[in-house]
Amino acid sequence: MPAEWETHLATYLVWPHNRATWPNKFEPVPAAFARIAVALSECEPVRILVKDASAADEVRRILDAASARMDRIELLHISTNDSWVRDYGPIFVNRLDSNSGARQIALDWRFNSWGEKWGAYDLDDVVPKRLSERFGFEVIEPGIILEGGSIEVNGAGVLLTTESCLLNPNRNPKLNRAEIENHLRSYLGVTRVLWLGEGIVGDDTDGHVDDLARFVNRDTIVTVVESDPADENYRSLQDNLQRLRAMRDQDGRAFKIETLPMPQPVSFEDARLPASYANFYIANRAVLMPTFDCAADDQAAATLGRLFPGREIKRIPCSDLVLGLGAIHCLTQQHPAHS
Repeated sequence: MPAEWETHLATYLVWPHNRATWPNKFEPVPAAFARIAVALSECEPVRILVKDASAADEVRRILDAASARMDRIELLHISTNDSWVRDYGPIFVNRLDSNSGARQIALDWRFNSWGEKWGAYDLDDVVPKRLSERFGFEVIEPGIILEGGSIEVNGAGVLLTTESCLLNPNRNPKLNRAEIENHLRSYLGVTRVLWLGEGIVGDDTDGHVDDLARFVNRDTIVTVVESDPADENYRSLQDNLQRLRAMRDQDGRAFKIETLPMPQPVSFEDARLPASYANFYIANRAVLMPTFDCAADDQAAATLGRLFPGREIKRIPCSDLVLGLGAIHCLTQQHPAHS
């Protein structure tokens, strides 16, 4: 599986339409989502899934008003249950064949709405097949439940994930840790699987790694830390930090560990939301970073700017988006260029 910073053919998005995902707060979501589409269209082609022609007309109007590069945006008529394409969209890998060399295939993992938490997911679960019908890429089904936000790779053989998600019995109750690792090695081409512990408070995915720690290059990981010992995220993030410092890469060497702050707590109706600067997305010439209208925004932007030289840090306000319990990385899925 290529690392996210490798060149993209396109990025997939699913236009927000499920009002239950943002209860009592849906109105600002399309405009917030449009900022993501605009920022991406400045860097690479964008493929946006919409319900039908009528929805496409409305999306086109919103994007035109936001000055999106419409020559780089394609609207696809594919119905979905929700917008979190990171978790149910195709995950592309390069399959090595001794006779024909490398060819790109898409993995269609099973999806069950994060442990059957949020209602119907039948349309989401078939998105990889629908996209393959449109674009003609080959699809393979590994046969187990896995969400894209639960894994992070460095493109050189290392995969990072969490115990709280992948070992949760609401995903693959008949598989143990070793069996899950075997699937990851077989289908993603990794040689080393590294495990973090718990996710952040408010994360309904049971602890996706893309809210915790991300590879920024083959030998460097950036992770979120909480500076306030009284904060409910402090202990679990400190545990993850210590685990990262003890981890080794595909060649047995220690990783360089960098840190991002946590934003000040974001809540809605007394519920803590999973706001995290780790939920950034690496586009071809930019990094889209979530912001939460707090002092830590500048510190996070400065850190990511240092870690991604040559890429523009595009700040995307996400205080409204995170009401749906996700942010930029959760709403995007890359289609790597063929190696």
